[in-house]
Amino acid sequence: ESAAIAIIGVIENRGFAGHNDTIELTAIRKAFYQLFPGNWGAEIIDLGNIVAGSSSEDTYYVLKTAVAHLIKNKVIPVVIGGSQDLTYAIYRAYDQLEQMVNLVAIDNRFDFGKEEEQLAGHSYLTKMIVEEPNNLFNYSNVGYQTYFNSQEEIDLIEKLYFDAYRLGEISNNSTIAEPVFRDADLVSLDLTSVKSSDSGNFTQFMPNGFNGKEICILSRYAGISDKVSSFGIFNHNSTEGEAMLVAQILWYFIEGYHYRSKEYPFGSREEYSRYIVPLEDEELIFYKSDKTDRWWIEIPFLTSFNNKLKRNTLLPCTYEDYLGATNHEIPERWWKAQRKNMV
Repeated sequence: ESAAIAIIGVIENRGFAGHNDTIELTAIRKAFYQLFPGNWGAEIIDLGNIVAGSSSEDTYYVLKTAVAHLIKNKVIPVVIGGSQDLTYAIYRAYDQLEQMVNLVAIDNRFDFGKEEEQLAGHSYLTKMIVEEPNNLFNYSNVGYQTYFNSQEEIDLIEKLYFDAYRLGEISNNSTIAEPVFRDADLVSLDLTSVKSSDSGNFTQFMPNGFNGKEICILSRYAGISDKVSSFGIFNHNSTEGEAMLVAQILWYFIEGYHYRSKEYPFGSREEYSRYIVPLEDEELIFYKSDKTDRWWIEIPFLTSFNNKLKRNTLLPCTYEDYLGATNHEIPERWWKAQRKNMV
């Protein structure tokens, strides 16, 4: 009960097309427990492994139940898969919490599939979008590679007002991803988003992708986010090289957790400086934390629409978004959040 983070292995790999149905997590744990901890005060527990059920659905059910129980008890589940379709099971755990979910996927693809297609690591997002209850408020992809995604899929991301950031954008400036993670509930990391020369994955060769440093920075952003309540690492090939990288990704997530600042939505707005930027038709209201210098922008509550928001809410943003607004440039994520709120 005093634990803050719980590590769960899931020996379910049937959704990772063309790979073994089961995986080995011993090397990851061995590599992780050989690392020195930081100055960590929180208790971390290892709950062992969930073995694959007779069907993938059996595994999903057990994982969903375990994750829901942990989140209800304010414990962050860190899931080591397994194939990335396990993200769907974690997402379904939030049904019991009766809240909308913001999903961030660190991935080189969007993982859309045909509606009738069996749930798999490359198609789980479609099931999240079409299946009731629909609790997915937003999906953000960090690190997609254009040649792995059809133009129809890229257009669909725009049509649904989802967010997507190309690999090159994030590699050039990883700080633009920080507000994205700050607004996430669930973070799903596909290890094939890391290039093989850094991941050690030569079973499925990836010439391009994040390097080791970049993926650890993103993992730390996920950990430091006050809102992230579950984290998963998926689609590895049980190699020794990958084991050390997964261990370090885990380490950086936990390190980030220990620097959480309990800001919005947990803190009081009195601790923020308020900035109003007048535009032609409206005004944008920004907040800057006096404690961490991080920025938010207000999304107004629209009474005339069937609203997904219950009140005015704050969307994480960057200082550059504020500067852009002073030059009459509306932040894209704010615009998308507004449109999504009207649907």
